[in-house]
Order: sequence, then C-alpha cells, then structure tokens
Amino acid sequence: MTLVFIQLRCEPGRTYEVADVIYDREFASELYSTSGEFDLLLKVYIPEGEDVGRYINDRILDIPHIDRSLTTLTFKAF
Repeated sequence: MTLVFIQLRCEPGRTYEVADVIYDREFASELYSTSGEFDLLLKVYIPEGEDVGRYINDRILDIPHIDRSLTTLTFKAF
C-alpha cells in the first residue's frame, strides 16, 4: 500500500460538510481538521497497483466545496 497525506482547502463555511462526505465514503484512514492554509488533513492508504492520481480524483476531488488540494506521497517511516 502507498500512504499519502492529502490536505484540503474548503470554501468558507463548508469544511464540516466536506468532512462529512469524506467520512461517509470511508476511504480515509484518519481525518483531521487543521489550522493554517488548509482546513482538512487526510491519511489515505492507496492499494498496490492503483494509480495514485486517479484514486484521489475518483474518491476526493469530485466532492463539492473543495477549493484546493495538496497531496504528499510518503516513502519510508522512521
């Protein structure tokens, strides 16, 4: 599995609505509200052989009220 962290910036006042949709879709291992430039932080395990970009586009970026995303791929845990 490939672990990615995805940060999302939501339209003002829509963060909890976006978080509810993500929670209902059950693909995020962990979901946090955050301060700073982004509103939500997701920890997502992508199955082996899956295209990371397509996986994210198909499960996350079609959710209404997301303004911006930033995906960080991970390589090794220490």
